[in-house]
Parts: sequence; C-alpha cells; structure tokens
Amino acid sequence: MEAVQISFVSVAVLIAVALAFDFMNGFHDAANSIATVVSTGVLKPYQAVVWAAFFNFLALFIFHLKVATTIGKGTIEPSIVDHYVVFGALIGAISWNIITWYYGLPSSSSHALIGGLVGAAVAKAGSGALIGSGLLKVVLFIFVSPILGFLLGALLMIAVSWLFFRTPPSKVDKWFRRLQLVSAAAYSLGHGGNDAQKTIGIIWMLLIAAGMSSSDQSVPAWVVISCYVTISLGTLFGGWRIVKTMGQRITKLKPVGGFCAETGGAMTLFLATALGIPVSTTHTITGAIVGVGSARNVATVRWGVAGNIVWAWIFTIPASAFIAAVAWWVGKRLF
Repeated sequence: MEAVQISFVSVAVLIAVALAFDFMNGFHDAANSIATVVSTGVLKPYQAVVWAAFFNFLALFIFHLKVATTIGKGTIEPSIVDHYVVFGALIGAISWNIITWYYGLPSSSSHALIGGLVGAAVAKAGSGALIGSGLLKVVLFIFVSPILGFLLGALLMIAVSWLFFRTPPSKVDKWFRRLQLVSAAAYSLGHGGNDAQKTIGIIWMLLIAAGMSSSDQSVPAWVVISCYVTISLGTLFGGWRIVKTMGQRITKLKPVGGFCAETGGAMTLFLATALGIPVSTTHTITGAIVGVGSARNVATVRWGVAGNIVWAWIFTIPASAFIAAVAWWVGKRLF
C-alpha cells in the first residue's frame, strides 16, 4: 500500500470543497424534489424548498450508510487515494455541475462525482485502480433507475386512472394536491438519503487516506451531520433553471401526475439506498415523469427535451472524468 502524507490543512481545505460539492448537489438537484410540486401549483417555490430541505435532513435518521460505504471503499482502490485524487474528483464533479446548471440540464451530481473519482484515479494509477464490481453496479443503475422510475410512474398513473375513473376531476385534483405533499416528502427523503451519503463517502475516503480514520471504523458523526445539513441548505436555496425543465418542459403535470411521478421516484430511491447503490436522483425522477406522461398520452411528452437530457446523462461520467484528470494533473504541479 502506498504511504500517503496529507497535512491537516489540506484535509480541512478538501473537506470544505467536499461540502461545497454537497451544497451544490442540493442546489443542483433541488429541482428533482420540488419541480413537480411547484409546477402543479400545490406549493409556492419558497414553501417547496423548505419542505424538501426538511425531509432531506430527516433522512439522516432513517437510512443506513450503505451508499457512503460504496463510495468510500467500493469504487476506487483506497490505497491510491491522496489529497490530489480527492481534489481532482471534486473539481471534476463541481465543474460539470456548474456547466449543466448554467444550461439548465438536469444531469447527475452522483455520476459527476463517480466520474471525477474515476478520472482522478486513472490519471494517477491507471485503470487498475478501479474496483470493477462497485463501478458495475453504478453503471448498471444508470439504466435501471430511470427505467424503474418510468415503469413505476406509469403503473401508478394507470392504477390511479382506473381507481378514480368515475370521480369528478375537481375532487381528484383536490385529493391529490394534498397527497402530493406526502409524495414530495417521500422523494425528498430518498434524495437526502442517497445523495448526502456520496459526500459522506468521499470525506470518509479522505480521512482514511490521511490516517484520521480507518476502514474498520464507523464514519465520524460530525461528517454525517455536516453533510446532511449542507445538502439541506443547498436544497433550500434551490436551482430554478432546472425546476422549469423538470416541471413543465418534459410534460405538463397535474397534481395526480406529480404524485405518481414522485412516488415512483421515491420507491426507486428507497430500493437503491437500501442496496447501497449510489444512483442518480435526476435519472430517477426524469424517468418517472416521462412514465407518467406516456401513461396519459405519449404525444404529451416532449421527446426532444427528454433527448437533450439523455445526452447530458451520457456525457456526465466521461466529461467529469476528463476534467478530474486535468485537475489532478494541475493540482499535482501547483500544490
């Protein structure tokens, strides 16, 4: 195993950068939690972000740290991790998040971080530094999570349509405006539970590399709490460019459709988090929204917008990996 010397100052600075990524994760992915509930008019934007941020934090008390373990020990070899690798990974992820946020594309913060880790690790030690089994799960769920979200969203929409076939639309709208508060809360729990743990994992990875923790110890409580607080604050500030894309540009949603999309997405996130798989909340809710729109009428889905989103998904890991590799090279020479 390679000996790694990391100063306390370097660790502190990188933890601050990791928390900045965590904040941006909440900011960037706020749309996933609140787009449908805002676009259907159930909550005003400022009410929605407070609602989502609260349940992001509440996830701290519900989910085990299986996703954090996958990130911290299951994607790249811990023995090659140093402050340059972590720096490169974070810069790659943050840079891609900023680019996609600017253009209003709901790309995956999760896969940007995975891509960043891959790019920095390969730049340092080659492809042998990658843990194939862990990365295979992540890559597999790039396809599974939106498909599962699509299927659950569509099935829920079909089931609700049959159950309330004879109910006046005004009553359906009234009931589901209330139920959408529940579905938005559930989705925000899933978002917080899966996404906050990714930053927990990378900080834990850094602490292990610096000799401040070990892989057989539990994650320090201050790391867990700070990551959940930070992602909640990011959600609180919201990401309004992406809210518009997610909430209205893919397909027009009513409260019943918003409920089905959020519930289908939440079920997918709960499953992935229980399995310890870091998935994209963006992929999941997009798939669920398209599923709901398709169940109503395939023609109502704006497939051109959905296609642009898919291209952002495809490029996320290689683009963030390339930026991370460059950042690792720069960091190695400047610091």
